[in-house]
Amino acid sequence: MTEQSPTVLANRLALEGGTPVRTAPLPWELPGAHWIGKEERELVDRVIDAQSPFRFYGPDPQHMVDTLEQEWRAAYGHRHALGVSSGTAALSIAISALDIGPGDEVLIAGYMWVSCVSAIVRSGAIPRLVDIDETFCMDPADLRRKITPRARAILLVHMSGAPGHVAEIAGIAKENGLALIEDCAQAAGASSGGTPVGRFGDIATFSFQLNKNMTAGDGGMIVCQDDAIFRRITALHDLGFARNEEGRLDTSDETCQLWGFGARMSDLAGAMALAQSRKLGQITGAMRTAKWRIREALSDIPQIDFRTVPDPSGDSGPFLVTLYRDAKTCQAFTEALRAEGIRGPAGSLSCITMREWGLHWYFNIPSLTEKRSNSRDGFPWTHPLNAFAGEIDYRRGALPNCDALSERGALLAIASKLTDDDVTDIITAFRKVANALFNR
Repeated sequence: MTEQSPTVLANRLALEGGTPVRTAPLPWELPGAHWIGKEERELVDRVIDAQSPFRFYGPDPQHMVDTLEQEWRAAYGHRHALGVSSGTAALSIAISALDIGPGDEVLIAGYMWVSCVSAIVRSGAIPRLVDIDETFCMDPADLRRKITPRARAILLVHMSGAPGHVAEIAGIAKENGLALIEDCAQAAGASSGGTPVGRFGDIATFSFQLNKNMTAGDGGMIVCQDDAIFRRITALHDLGFARNEEGRLDTSDETCQLWGFGARMSDLAGAMALAQSRKLGQITGAMRTAKWRIREALSDIPQIDFRTVPDPSGDSGPFLVTLYRDAKTCQAFTEALRAEGIRGPAGSLSCITMREWGLHWYFNIPSLTEKRSNSRDGFPWTHPLNAFAGEIDYRRGALPNCDALSERGALLAIASKLTDDDVTDIITAFRKVANALFNR
């Protein structure tokens, strides 16, 4: 057998015995985690030294959550902001604050996260699925088709770091008298047309979980403009009641005698989130720069399409979504990329097909497709006011465009600490795989 030259081996796909583009794993796809440093430690230590981790009172409160909320309002133009224990809790609080329950529908796109649909179901309302378009966010045209007399709210999820047609959807909500909740869990620091996400709707929620643009390990934020709604949000996030100036519960206000979620943010989490929030522009700027450098370098490959991003300057940048002609090509391309070293450490999900993206797709949530319940009476599906839900089918096939994009789409996480060499390797690997697969 004739020995092949190093050039031939380098150009052969690693899957076929060639030399991979890289052997070291890419960084973890945990944006904020890469930026944890002395600033977080300093603020957390202040809380520990003061022996006051509870936000409302203690021996020497450090007011970390208060400061986080104040700086968040100033940075993004919100009238009200409230730190909470998680983005999941924030969604349930938002829906309850709008007095949504049995007999109501909440419109939600089929590409989201399980927490979004979970919050709707646990409120007693019924999710009404809406298709997505090439922005991978809610399709305004399908939204208009899905609005029924039972609709009370739209839950608009800014998926994979960038808003879709948010201004248009906000207009549709206003035209139809619907509340608009923005889920900004994956898009902290993003904007559309110069307006920060969270400013388009009645209420918006953010997540500071480990996978998000900024992190406190867990935690979240709720923002809104309306004073009365925010009063309900504040009571609901706590034990259902307001608090007085000393931080003690006040049960005397009849407008705030509710059933709370116990989802307060501690001052320890607040310290972490405060330090991270001050770095958010740097984190998203690094991801956006790397992502668009990669995307522009691959733009001349006709067999690769990209997710539509209406406002690239407002993209927070954590994911590059690519599209291929069919599921088989998408799978082959992604597997070849991983073999070339475009993958993260063990346990990472940095380079995957959209079909591997689990609970982000409506048809992969068995508790939704099978209409499961937390209670033996089958609530909310069995509630008399929800009898109409019997005709709704949540199984694959309900949203044609959503289904198709999940089949032929792939996702590359853009770590917030990619080096120039990392970016170059990603571009090289994409071009190498494209040359091999598309020119045969």
